[in-house]
Amino acid sequence: MEKSLKCENIFNGNIIKVERHRVELQDGSESYREVVRHKGAVAVVPVFEDKVVLVKQFRFPVNEELLEIPAGKLEEGEDPYDCAIRELKEETGFVAQEIQKIGELYTSPGFSDEKIHIFLARVVPYGEPEPDFGEFIEKVELPFQDIVKLIISGKILDGKTVAGILLSEKYLSGGEEND
Repeated sequence: MEKSLKCENIFNGNIIKVERHRVELQDGSESYREVVRHKGAVAVVPVFEDKVVLVKQFRFPVNEELLEIPAGKLEEGEDPYDCAIRELKEETGFVAQEIQKIGELYTSPGFSDEKIHIFLARVVPYGEPEPDFGEFIEKVELPFQDIVKLIISGKILDGKTVAGILLSEKYLSGGEEND
């Protein structure tokens, strides 16, 4: 186990905070760790009729338009369930008839503490998407197996989407929910 000996705050932003730690390693030597702190997020696998609803949006850090499951960051003190309902409505205009948590994951634990809570939702159309300022999102509805093929072929590279589809597989392919 590593022990933080000194922590220096490098950056405080709206979404992340960056720290630099001097740490004592397991063998007693010292090193440095740069850590990105994040409040956490949710991602939702929305199922409408026989399709999964994805969103297509440009992601500046990778300079690409990506196909993803709807997702968003948790607000301070916000319950992940409430965030999932909010993000689903904002990004797709759909509302959940049924929603359940199917997993959680650390996005990149080598440098960040961000944890994403993943939900599966049976949805119905409600209205138009209401994306946040600066978000430009296109809704895409595809059969589950087509999304799996896009993942396998390397056309879907977003980690939360890959994990969300994998975690929802037993629910969407006719498998038992309580395996």
